[in-house]
Amino acid sequence: QVQLVESGGGSVQAGGSLRLSCTASGYTFRSACRGWFRQAPGEEREWVAASDNSGRATYADSIKGRFIDSLDNDENILYLQMNSLKPEDSGMYYCAGASQLGDCVLPRVQAYYDYWGQGTQVTVSS
Repeated sequence: QVQLVESGGGSVQAGGSLRLSCTASGYTFRSACRGWFRQAPGEEREWVAASDNSGRATYADSIKGRFIDSLDNDENILYLQMNSLKPEDSGMYYCAGASQLGDCVLPRVQAYYDYWGQGTQVTVSS
């Protein structure tokens, strides 16, 4: 049974940083496409970032240059380093993994991912 668990969320002031972690059991991140999504209250969940073993990471325009997706292959932990945080970055952050092996095909599409974590809350105050 696959389980993804996010951690690392919290409350920070604008301009601060957080690093989110996503730990997997029953699933190997390096084998497939993995993504990050977020959802603000009253808003739809939106794509943030995705990566695969092609060495390519893609990012939403709203966070490009501020967030970095990385993978610790040995520990099988996916990270999202978030810098220069803004109040509009607040929300619940989710990691996700695709069951299809190989590179990302539809990284921005939620339905492309088969496994999801429960989310970790990020709150950025101005």
